[in-house]
Amino acid sequence: MNIGKFIMLLLLFSIEQVVSGKGKTELKVLQINIWQEGTVVPNGFPAIADEIIDKNADVVLFSEVRNYKGTDFIKRILAELKSKGASYFGKSSDEKLDVGLISKFPLSDQHALYGEDSGMGGVLKSKIKVGNRDFVFYSLHLDYTNYACYLPRGYDGVTWKKMERPITEVSAIVEANRKSKREEAIRDIIRDVDEEKQSQSFIIAGDFNEPSHLDWTVATKDLYDHRGAIVPWDCSVLLEKAGFKDSFRLKYPNPVSHPGFTYPAFNKDVSIDKLAWVPTADDRDRIDYVYYRSEQSLKVMKAEIVGPAETVRYAKKQGRDSQDQFLLPKGVWPTDHKALLVTFSF
Repeated sequence: MNIGKFIMLLLLFSIEQVVSGKGKTELKVLQINIWQEGTVVPNGFPAIADEIIDKNADVVLFSEVRNYKGTDFIKRILAELKSKGASYFGKSSDEKLDVGLISKFPLSDQHALYGEDSGMGGVLKSKIKVGNRDFVFYSLHLDYTNYACYLPRGYDGVTWKKMERPITEVSAIVEANRKSKREEAIRDIIRDVDEEKQSQSFIIAGDFNEPSHLDWTVATKDLYDHRGAIVPWDCSVLLEKAGFKDSFRLKYPNPVSHPGFTYPAFNKDVSIDKLAWVPTADDRDRIDYVYYRSEQSLKVMKAEIVGPAETVRYAKKQGRDSQDQFLLPKGVWPTDHKALLVTFSF
């Protein structure tokens, strides 16, 4: 064999190894609500690509995909990444589906469980093979109305208007929360997972628009305007009972020292009135998650919050007031949420 042919075969082998993920033992998963495709923030769209490249994500799950004016967000973001030297795979997103997924590895299958017209938010199911491991991803953005965590803070979760008094009765909060059908969507996802081959590893990630029962605890009942409420939020309770683990809370079990707030995030390029929906309350919560379940070995090495260190509290910029650590933006931060970057080993 001549040297030229040998080099060509070696190059082709190396490319195949990279694309298939053979030999890879880590997977970096980025979950991010992109706030109307980054359109609210000046230069927000290219900043989405910059963050993906800077954080070196292997798989990215998007919430708030809009496909404005007949455009295809997935095609656009793939082209933007390619123009900056990063190669990802993705499939065109349905115009009625407000979630998406791209990956450094080919997608073997992808279809929607729900679209926006379902009344239960968007859920996209994708299958990816990395080396010898099969992964099933569920990218979701659940209903943003019936936002019941506003009730103890004195605001209506549908109209966003201030109420005469806060509602702190747990039964009333849970009843209002279930009008969103978020728990119905989670039940359907769990049912879908249970029908799959359990030799696969399952990851559910997105903007749930609902806090966690691991955060609204006895320890936090007098913090963040919870006003004494200890709430068994449906989505997190259901996922825990189904054997799913909350990657961030697994690494940081103390909700006081590490609240892990993902919303609202401060954004220096956006006026504060666009970031504060309840101006007389502290409405900071963790509503963006990366959950996982796997019968095969799958370990969380890191669970990192991506975005500005500052949050918004009482319609004002709030500097860092916890022990949470942050992967700061490379430049422009494209959203009003913080993202999660979870590194798995397998």
